[in-house]
Amino acid sequence: MFENLSEKLNSTFKKLTGRGRLSEANIQDSLKEVRLALLEADVNYKVVKNLIEDIRERTLGQEVLDSLTPGQQVIKIVNQELTRLMGNDIQSLQLSGKTPHSLMLVGLQGSGKTTTAAKLANFLRKQGRHPYLVPADIYRPAAVDQLKKLGARIDVPVFPTDLVRKPVDICLEALSKAGRDGSDVLIIDTAGRLQIDETLMAELVGIKEKINPNEILLVADAMTGQEAVNVAKHFNLALDITGVILSKMEGDARGGAALSIKAVTDKPIKFIGVGEKIDALEPFYPDRMASQILGMGDMLSLIEKAQDKFDEKEAMKLEKKLRKSKFDLEDFQTQLNQVKKLGSLDQLLNMLPGMGQLKKLNNMEPDEKKLVRIDAIINSMTKEERRGYKIINGSRKRRIARGSGTTVQDVNRLIKDFTQTKKMMERFTKEGSLNPMNYLS
Repeated sequence: MFENLSEKLNSTFKKLTGRGRLSEANIQDSLKEVRLALLEADVNYKVVKNLIEDIRERTLGQEVLDSLTPGQQVIKIVNQELTRLMGNDIQSLQLSGKTPHSLMLVGLQGSGKTTTAAKLANFLRKQGRHPYLVPADIYRPAAVDQLKKLGARIDVPVFPTDLVRKPVDICLEALSKAGRDGSDVLIIDTAGRLQIDETLMAELVGIKEKINPNEILLVADAMTGQEAVNVAKHFNLALDITGVILSKMEGDARGGAALSIKAVTDKPIKFIGVGEKIDALEPFYPDRMASQILGMGDMLSLIEKAQDKFDEKEAMKLEKKLRKSKFDLEDFQTQLNQVKKLGSLDQLLNMLPGMGQLKKLNNMEPDEKKLVRIDAIINSMTKEERRGYKIINGSRKRRIARGSGTTVQDVNRLIKDFTQTKKMMERFTKEGSLNPMNYLS
């Protein structure tokens, strides 16, 4: 999402770090470029004005002008101010007191509210909670059916909504049923509209007054930029929301919503949606987002993804095979499938420090289709070929290529990549640095 902003900020900071000393004129010129980059990223004008003023006050102080590394000090200050702008600390859900707790999801139609409800249920279930989904959008039968299907997929109960009843009555009965059935978190998917209207707000206010939810979370589409900020302002005025979930953060929007919402509404971003899959919902870390914007990567999020997705037993088994030089194409395929669980290659690369700039400089874009081709090629091999690639001669390569819908050159490239990976992994194993769990403990 922040590629263009990151590129422009990095270009500006590169000029600063290349200087031994900084003058007020150097800093003023750089701040003009930062201001323009933020405005082009669709950040709210008033937010940009205040942010630049805060950065200016600090960068023109003695901590920068008298520093031995003034350029680095400026970057540090910008990083700190961006983090502060987005809320400084992670904001957890308020789930204390008597159960069942209730979370009320609000937002415009098309913001991804129904899918987000299921993602949130999945997130809470993994934390040991017992969520209960409530379809309260009686005006869109498709939304009710969608939530039932999503609930069945993640094994979370869904209230059997009767479309002829009023939403407030549905929510009250669901709250009572959740308590009887042992569910401890009610997630209410409320109705949306294509635009804000008084009827919608009156309905939502009615539900709030009767249910008294622990949280009122606005689901806002990050792709809509400043419009998402305007929507947040209106919902906050009517409902006094407790937080925001930004959906579709994996898209190519300019990022202004993420940088503006907290400053405009004084309500924190609590989660971000980073993909279409049911597990593509993450807590929002302002400091990590600021680091990613400045091209510093997000290694902590990458490590947490690995902790969640990688199988420690599989990792240990792999390490033993490598020590005995028995790593084969079946193991190679297993490892690639583990990597695919972490998310798109583009997202993973952006979490690595400096990788965004490297991608731009080398015109390098990750090829997701390559993983699909590799999978198809290995699946077209016999068990003997997967376990002993050296028997794969010319005729076998032609058969494998036909079976996988690829070319002999693709098969050759896979075998070459595999042998290089095998050598590298065996070398790391001898050095004791292979097992990723070593870094995750």
